[in-house]
Amino acid sequence: MSDNAIRLCALDEVPVNGTNGFLVETDEGRFSAMVIRKTDDVFVYVNSCPHIGSPLDIKAGQFLNQDKTHIICTTHGALFRIDDGYCVFGPCADASLIALESSLQEGEIFITLPERNDTG
Repeated sequence: MSDNAIRLCALDEVPVNGTNGFLVETDEGRFSAMVIRKTDDVFVYVNSCPHIGSPLDIKAGQFLNQDKTHIICTTHGALFRIDDGYCVFGPCADASLIALESSLQEGEIFITLPERNDTG
């Protein structure tokens, strides 16, 4: 596990084939993250639409469209693939959500924070 890895949540906090949102506190501030769970596979993204930066939740912690095939932005209906965060429909088509590297260890989800760029 990377030195930048932090515990996000327990796997059980995300329903099987469901989602949940979490506030992540860092030395540089805080941001919202979303976790999408397909059985025991998890996908973690920053909860921010690439179009205008708004949160994507339809309701707190709910990020999927009705048939649970895509992540949906509640602001303007953009659809993103679950596996890679790529936008397939909406005003931010061809853009992607910011993915966070994640790992599952003993029932806990850890994320790796991006390296901070101190050069500028």
